[in-house]
Amino acid sequence: MSALSSDPDDDAKMFDLAPVSLWIEDYSAVRALFEQWRADGVGDIKAFLATDSDRVRQCSERIRILKVNRKTLSLFGARDLAHLMANLGQVMRDDTFKSHLEELAKLWNGRTSFSSHTVNYTLTGERLDIQLHGTILPGHEKSWDRVMIAIEDVTERESARSRLAESENYAFGLFAHSPVSLWVEDFSGVKRLIDDVRARGVEDFRVFTDVHEEFVPRCMSEIRVLDVNSRTLELFGAPDKETLLRNLANIFRDEMGPHFREQLIDLWDGKRFQQREVVNYALDGTKLHLLLQFSVLPSHERDWSLVQVALTDITARKKTEAYLEYLGTHDVLTRTLNRSFFVDELNRLERKGPKPVTIIIADLNGLKTANDELGHGAGDALLRRAGEVFSSLVEKPARSRASAATSSRSCCPPPTPPAGKPCSPRSRNSSISTTSTIPTSS
Repeated sequence: MSALSSDPDDDAKMFDLAPVSLWIEDYSAVRALFEQWRADGVGDIKAFLATDSDRVRQCSERIRILKVNRKTLSLFGARDLAHLMANLGQVMRDDTFKSHLEELAKLWNGRTSFSSHTVNYTLTGERLDIQLHGTILPGHEKSWDRVMIAIEDVTERESARSRLAESENYAFGLFAHSPVSLWVEDFSGVKRLIDDVRARGVEDFRVFTDVHEEFVPRCMSEIRVLDVNSRTLELFGAPDKETLLRNLANIFRDEMGPHFREQLIDLWDGKRFQQREVVNYALDGTKLHLLLQFSVLPSHERDWSLVQVALTDITARKKTEAYLEYLGTHDVLTRTLNRSFFVDELNRLERKGPKPVTIIIADLNGLKTANDELGHGAGDALLRRAGEVFSSLVEKPARSRASAATSSRSCCPPPTPPAGKPCSPRSRNSSISTTSTIPTSS
C-alpha cells in the first residue's frame, strides 16, 4: 500500500469535496481584541460579554472567512463565497450569539478547540440545527489566523427529537389528567412466580391456588407501583403519591383477594387484557366499587414489566343498582318483601328445597276504619308500623311480605317446628289472626 500523497492539490480537493460543511476562518483580530480587554483588566470574559451583547457582535465582526467548501454553499443556499459573505447576517442571528459567547470564552481560557450546538439559517430563511466544531490549526496557535470550523446539519435529528418530546408530553398529559384512575405497575415479579409454578408441572392453576392460599398474597406483594395519576390520588383521598404507596395494604384488602386470584388465573391462561368489577377502599375507609381494566403494555408481553391498570369508579352505579333491586323486591310503604320476591322464592324452594316449607298468614284488622275515620295518612302509618312489627318478629332465614295492603305472610324454610306451630318462639307474641302450615308438594 502506497503512502498518502502530500500534494497540496489533493488537500484542497478533499477540503472542497468533504461531506460536511467546512470553513477556514481568521480569528487573529479577535485575539487582538482579547489582548486589549485583558489589558483593560477584564477577568471573567463570560460575564463581560453577557452584560453587553454588542461585545459578542464586535468579536463576530472581526472574524474573516477565508474559504468554504461546496457542502457549505449547498447547505446555506449560496451561489458562491461572495454571496454567502454578503448575507452572513441572515445566517448567524437570534440564538447564534448565545452559543458564540461560549465559544469565545473557551478561546479566552486558552482552549484551542470548541464545540457547540446552535442554530443557523439558510439564505431562504429555513432554520438549521447544527453541531459546530472549531479547531485552531496546528502552527497557528499564537496568531489564531487559521481556524477550521466543521458544521454538521442535525436538523432532521433534532426535529425527530422534538417530535418525540411532544409525543411524550402528549402521552403524559393523557395519563396525568385522565378522568379515570390510572396505575402503571411492574408485574415482572408476579410473572416469575407464575413461571416457576408452571415449570413445576402444575396444570390446573385454580386448584393450585385453592391448595396454596398463600400464593395469592405473595403475588400481590411482588407488584411494584411505578406511577399513578392525579385522579388516583383524588379517588383514594391521598394527598400525594408517597402517602398512597405507604397505605396500599389499606386500599387492597378484604374482597380484593378473590378478585386478584381471578386476575392471576386469567394471566395464567394468557389473557393479557382483563376487565372485572372489584372492591377497594379509600384511605378514610370508604368502600369503593370499581371497574378494573388491566392490560400488559405492548413490547412488555415477555416479562410483564410494564402494565396499566385503569380504575373507573362505579360506586354510585352499584348503589343505584342495589336500590333498584330493593324496589323490585320490596313494598315501598311497609318496607317488607313484596309479591314478586315471594313468587320467585317459592319457585326456588319448590325446585331446590329444602322442604317442607312453613307459611304463616296474618291479617291486619281495622285498616278500613282507620282510612275512613282518620284519613289515608293514618292508614299508611298503621301499615308501616305493621310492617315493622312483622319484620321484627320474623327471623332469618324466614321472610315476611305485605300483600294487598291488608295482610302479611311469612315463609319459613326448614328447619321447621312441628306442623301447626309458629316458625320461631318470638312469633308466639305476635297479633296474627290466622296461622297455617302448608308443606310444598314433592
